[in-house]
Amino acid sequence: MAHRFLVKDIAFQAGLSTATVDRVLNGRNGVRHQTRLRVQSAIAELEKQQTRGEMSGRKLAIDVVMETPERFSTAVRDAFEAEVATFPPMVFRCRFHFAEVMKQAELVQLLDRIRLRGTNGIVLKAPDVPDVAAAVSRATEAGIPVVTLVTDLPNSSRTAYAGADNRAAGETAAYLIGEHFGDEAGRVLVTLSSGRFRGEEEREIGFRRLLRESYPRIGVTEISEGHGTDAATGTLAMQAISADPAINAVYSIGGGNRAVLAAFEAAQRPIRIFVAHDLDADNRALLTAREISFVLHHDLRMDARSAFRAVMSRSTRGGIAPPALSAVEIVTPYNMPVLGSALPFA
Repeated sequence: MAHRFLVKDIAFQAGLSTATVDRVLNGRNGVRHQTRLRVQSAIAELEKQQTRGEMSGRKLAIDVVMETPERFSTAVRDAFEAEVATFPPMVFRCRFHFAEVMKQAELVQLLDRIRLRGTNGIVLKAPDVPDVAAAVSRATEAGIPVVTLVTDLPNSSRTAYAGADNRAAGETAAYLIGEHFGDEAGRVLVTLSSGRFRGEEEREIGFRRLLRESYPRIGVTEISEGHGTDAATGTLAMQAISADPAINAVYSIGGGNRAVLAAFEAAQRPIRIFVAHDLDADNRALLTAREISFVLHHDLRMDARSAFRAVMSRSTRGGIAPPALSAVEIVTPYNMPVLGSALPFA
């Protein structure tokens, strides 16, 4: 396997022992295919870091663990890699562990493996369930800071939360939809990827609260457990709109927006207003084409910055500003930020 890096640097990036990396690089037998892929990925990450001039300075390894659709994990990866260069002379090396759907036992096993292997910090987007909270406690007891990303684990020993105020985001969606309908009645299809994520639950709580308080003529039909994937979300959406002819708006908390739109089109049902979350590639295209109405977005680069600062504060024993909530931006086709740029409030 061609490379120009020290074995110890590849091992650091891959989270493997130098002996294992040496076996992979020299094509020896007895190495799992997944391990070879991790070494290849580590070399690719090092090549990108070298291109950006980030190979010198103190190195802190951060493991970013997320159960999330690929379209969102891609946006998060881009944000973290963009922010890495803004923290000289301290260098963050990010090791990404992404899966669209992850069994609870697999997630806990991964967190324990990272703890035992060693890391300077964990950034985590995961369900708010007791087994995950216990794994977080084991990490923090071992002196590893854990920062929750976009969805919190408030009952765990996590070090900090990096993300937006999710209840405020849900209230913003309710305001946009409520003002659109005015005095008219309406019914909103609310889509969650899974009820296990605290962030999505808080968005829904904020959304329902403001509707009850200010827009009582607007009802809600909820679908969940599509995990943000098109196939499962589309099936759930089709079932919901077939069962309820009053549904005429969408608040997409959990994604799968192309599939939701396709379900309405197949049923020949109009959508009065469609509010989505996160300015990923799919939502950029849908917003540009006017297929969705608004995107509620927060600056992922600010979230990455907050996560880095939280890890640094533990590594340097203070002196770093605590993480701050990122603001929610209402994005339309007319104020969409240039791809790759930070939003104005960053």
